[in-house]
Amino acid sequence: MLADRLQKIYREAGAEALFIEQDFLRRYLTGFYSTDGYVTLTADGCTFFADARYLEAAQRELAGSGIAVKEGVLKEALEEIAPYHNIGVPKAFTTLARAEGLTEKGFTLVDCMPALKNAMTIKTPQEISLIARACEIAEDALTATLPKLKEGMTESELAAILEYEMRLLGASGVSFETIVGFGANGSVPHHETGNTKLKFGDAVLIDFGCKYGGYCSDCTRTFLFGDDKRHEEFKKIYGCVLDAHMRVLEQTREGMTGREADAIARHALAEKGLDKYFTHSLGHGIGLQIHEYPVLAPRSEEKLVNGMVFSDEPGVYLAGRLGIRIEDSAYMEGGVTHTFMKKLGKKLLIL
Repeated sequence: MLADRLQKIYREAGAEALFIEQDFLRRYLTGFYSTDGYVTLTADGCTFFADARYLEAAQRELAGSGIAVKEGVLKEALEEIAPYHNIGVPKAFTTLARAEGLTEKGFTLVDCMPALKNAMTIKTPQEISLIARACEIAEDALTATLPKLKEGMTESELAAILEYEMRLLGASGVSFETIVGFGANGSVPHHETGNTKLKFGDAVLIDFGCKYGGYCSDCTRTFLFGDDKRHEEFKKIYGCVLDAHMRVLEQTREGMTGREADAIARHALAEKGLDKYFTHSLGHGIGLQIHEYPVLAPRSEEKLVNGMVFSDEPGVYLAGRLGIRIEDSAYMEGGVTHTFMKKLGKKLLIL
């Protein structure tokens, strides 16, 4: 399977050789994670160049994979592709300095990112299973964290507890910096988690995820820390956001564009006069990176197909007052959309 995927990427790239140094792309091509190293891909095969820090582990993990492991750094990787002229690099992730350095050595650079994107957008069953496990860990960690909320704790303290719980359950790390917003801080979609203290009656927004086997999960839940009877507006808007979220899960089908999926949520909120407060796109692809393809946004014409993994995250944000977002990681299979999040309820939770 791995060999077939590599050959397909190589053929679609339209280059004599590929030269890859980005960590997430190295991992995608080889299945091995390292903070440094180089991968070359030619018609003759794939080679991973590792320095002494990773050589033994790479040789052990890639044994029998068909991927050659050689000791070396940049010098050795460039020697491997020296016989070739047209070299594929992922231009969106290649620095200007690297591009200029390769050009100065006489290489003509070809963008291989479209070929990589086409492959990465459709997840294999193994990738789906790793994302599913990352989602399960995230759900279980939040379930373990919620009873530990207490008045006076800070956003940062809550984020630390949640991240600790994810680690305890087997996560290798977080998908992104955990977002915790207490009270009006939730009105900033990507609020910077800080030292705001939790008070009785506060709304709590938590946007979080973890990595398992290199693959990400992404989830957002919004709830109330006690009911001070002053949140009628919040409760009504929560119901509208939940309706938009559920419509996306129920109505998004294979063959729709990202724009059409986004419109499902936007139309649901428009019915309640709230669409102007939905200030970001509906969703994004999820994989080795937290933001991949497809994109579910008003201008996205990318068609959704089986094997794609993406977020469903409508939200409403009233500046300085409140923010509500409900997000699941989801996938398309059998022509319909399924959520990975099977444990966390979505009815408004009042702790």
